[in-house]
Amino acid sequence: MKKMILAILSLALPLAARAQVDKKTERNWKAKCASCHGADGKAETDQGKKLGIPNYADAGFQKSKTDDQLKSAISNGAKNDKGEMEGYKDKLSGEEIDNLVKLVRSFGK
Repeated sequence: MKKMILAILSLALPLAARAQVDKKTERNWKAKCASCHGADGKAETDQGKKLGIPNYADAGFQKSKTDDQLKSAISNGAKNDKGEMEGYKDKLSGEEIDNLVKLVRSFGK
């Protein structure tokens, strides 16, 4: 019985983490991020694969970036040897960017 309860909880926890994300943040993600990063942050999209975008659900990625680094990438843009992401500091408020950082963190849970 304990195993069954643990199994149910392990499935429900990621949903609970995502439930904390507000609808506006989800809309911003879908409009500005999901085409490359994927709806689930795994970057398993054509653009994500082409540009070598990391999987945000990966524990290694989550550990490798601070919230400030994520905020800077969203605000100022980011680039690697395969392409460049635009920054959104002129298009999103500080609170909206902070909420996107929280959403990125939720992908790793």
